[in-house]
Amino acid sequence: LWPHRCRPSRRGARCGAGLGAGMTENDKTPVHEKTVVHVMRHGEVHNPEKILYGRLPDYHLSDRGRAQAQAVADWLVQRDITYVVGSPLDRAQETAAPIAAHHGLAVNTDVELIESANIFEGQRVSPGDGALRDPRNWWHLRNPRTPSWGEHYLQIAARMTRALRRARAEAGGHEAVCVSHQLPVETLRRSMTDKPLHHFPTRRMCNLASVTSFYFHGDGCVGWGYAELAGQ
Repeated sequence: LWPHRCRPSRRGARCGAGLGAGMTENDKTPVHEKTVVHVMRHGEVHNPEKILYGRLPDYHLSDRGRAQAQAVADWLVQRDITYVVGSPLDRAQETAAPIAAHHGLAVNTDVELIESANIFEGQRVSPGDGALRDPRNWWHLRNPRTPSWGEHYLQIAARMTRALRRARAEAGGHEAVCVSHQLPVETLRRSMTDKPLHHFPTRRMCNLASVTSFYFHGDGCVGWGYAELAGQ
């Protein structure tokens, strides 16, 4: 059952991220071919300094994060997974590993699944804490609609849609798992469902180790779903 309908994104079509963007006649697949791409956020990260680690290396899953990854892998064990791919960052690769192992697959890497760039990377950014209290940084907060402190939402949507399309092609007629990060996954879902890309971070539908699944008939996305298979 598909609880949500997946609609072509008018915004995505303009920026090259929409459902038909970048496709040629050679990309067309039979409409009867059904493919599912599960786009997963990585598990909890060991981060005692509580900084925004962004794209920094050597941030690994915590014990809880490894348990979350294993729980999702156990849930997907009966699924027809034929392709597993992750962001190049450690936490995404570690989350993807048990899923791939269950299906006898290698973990592939797609750099376009990477975390979004952020000017505050390496700093503490909790509300009322650290970098956000420094007036010298307030200029970076001037426009939440793009956002002004990091990678443009349109760029995130475009690269994530390309990664989604590649995974669909690799797993044609079967299922794929892509492991990425919170903001890229949230932005992808919004782009694919024609929702505004800007949003309040507290309203994201993308908890740790959550899975957002996109259902394709041929090249067309016909539905999507969201599940927290490892709990909240």
